[in-house]
Amino acid sequence: MIAFVSLWVQIDGLVGSNGVSPLNQFLPAVYERFGRSAYSLLPTLCWFDSSNGFLHFLFGGGVVLSLLLILGIAPALSLVVLFVFYLSLTIAGQTFLSFQWDILLLEIGFLSIFLAPWRLWPRELMWLLRPPNAATPVSRPALFLLKFLLFKLMLMSGVVKLTSGDDCWWNLTALDYHYWSQPLPTVFAWWADKSPEWFKHFSVAFCLVVEIIVPFFIWAPRRPRLIAAGLMIFLQIVIAVTGNYCFFNLLAIALCLLLIDDSVAGALRAAPHKRAKNVSAAFRTAEPLLDRLCSYAAIAVIIVTFPINAWLILSAFKPHLEWPRPLIAIYGRLEPFRIVNGYGLFRVMTKERGEIVIEGSADGIEWLPYEFKWKPGDLMRAPGWCAPHQPRLDWQMWFAALGSYRENPWFGRLIVRLLHGSQDVRQLLAKDHFPHESPRYIRATFYRYRFTTSRERRETGAWWKREELREYLPSVSLDQVRQP
Repeated sequence: MIAFVSLWVQIDGLVGSNGVSPLNQFLPAVYERFGRSAYSLLPTLCWFDSSNGFLHFLFGGGVVLSLLLILGIAPALSLVVLFVFYLSLTIAGQTFLSFQWDILLLEIGFLSIFLAPWRLWPRELMWLLRPPNAATPVSRPALFLLKFLLFKLMLMSGVVKLTSGDDCWWNLTALDYHYWSQPLPTVFAWWADKSPEWFKHFSVAFCLVVEIIVPFFIWAPRRPRLIAAGLMIFLQIVIAVTGNYCFFNLLAIALCLLLIDDSVAGALRAAPHKRAKNVSAAFRTAEPLLDRLCSYAAIAVIIVTFPINAWLILSAFKPHLEWPRPLIAIYGRLEPFRIVNGYGLFRVMTKERGEIVIEGSADGIEWLPYEFKWKPGDLMRAPGWCAPHQPRLDWQMWFAALGSYRENPWFGRLIVRLLHGSQDVRQLLAKDHFPHESPRYIRATFYRYRFTTSRERRETGAWWKREELREYLPSVSLDQVRQP
């Protein structure tokens, strides 16, 4: 539900008809390039309708189905439709939904279909029909799939750091840069950046141990398994405190909860006083049959995906390893559906923080900056905490600063929309100095940003300091650009 709501409030400005990358222009262009094969390359319901109204229908349906899932109403069926809806939106979102938590949500959602009970009503209502000793069985193959996903997620995230060629992971200096160079730090990242060097180095070592060694205890007996779950959950909480990573940390913690059995969680299996004793034979036999079919389906998923997952993990250890052709063929069929994926955040640490400041002008002399809602801009504004919401445009601005505007075609479309005064795009910004009349000119300047020191913070009140480096985008006007 968080994923749907967070994206819903931004979708018009991102890929709506007047957004940065209009979906109703993107899909026809893909079809013109690839023909009918475009449907399998980009499996999305938006092929039927790419209007803003249909996008809002998908979001509204996603929220309703998420609520049904929370209430335990038709959980398996809800998960099936939720997967289809979010996959459709992930593809519709183009570059704005190319993040690892989006594919992780899809992979978890898909595998959860085989774990969820195939029933229509919550357990509380089913108690009225079940005999006292009836319990919803758990599919062991489905549970294995989700535990293996947690193993893959953690192990790959750690190993790719050491095999990326970035020495800062080997010499334990990654956190000397991370707190201020990450996309959207929180205010706690400023304080963490002031911690002693030895503590930062210890934290890097702790992260690598938890991501590389601890995952193997997922398969260990109860006590070490619970310790592993606690360590991985603690790591996710620490990451979430110092950085805004959308719902990624919540997803990882949810997977860790699968390692904690009911007795530890203190779950009570108290039953109602009385239950109906005369339960029809049809009701008694239907659920076991569905459960068996679900387990068989999970076994089929294991058979198909395990070789790919194993090779993905192996490729984390050996990045230049060539894939066998049969695996490439199978992975090529599955990849568009995001049901088997590789992971690994921050394999190479960014050691400089570039920021793009977009400015508008009515006369070409006086320039006023556009302020974003969450990304650094105003030096006096403290880093904010927006997770589990993800401001997608703010995130993409961080990636745009890693290259030129020519390498980010969406950036040029953003400038054009601002020149046209698109209201949908303006709503993605915190401050627009041209609310009633669009600027005549827009330019972008590239700065180097860094957290202030404790002394600078006390003397100036600023959280950031910056240095102007170069021009990112020269001054442009509508006379120089074409409508995208």
